[in-house]
Amino acid sequence: MIKITDYLKIQDAAKFLGVAPNTLRNWERAKKIDTYRNPLNHYRLYKKEDLQELLTNIKQS
Repeated sequence: MIKITDYLKIQDAAKFLGVAPNTLRNWERAKKIDTYRNPLNHYRLYKKEDLQELLTNIKQS
């Protein structure tokens, strides 16, 4: 079951990663990160699990 609490809005996701929201938008266009959309308002949502995995990969590089 999908829970909204498993996702972050773009502002919160940017803070989590320590980047600007525009960086996330650029990564989305470059297909570097998966983005989901809220079906009601079409806001960008980022899965917490995906963000944590991205951070782990960055730290290992």
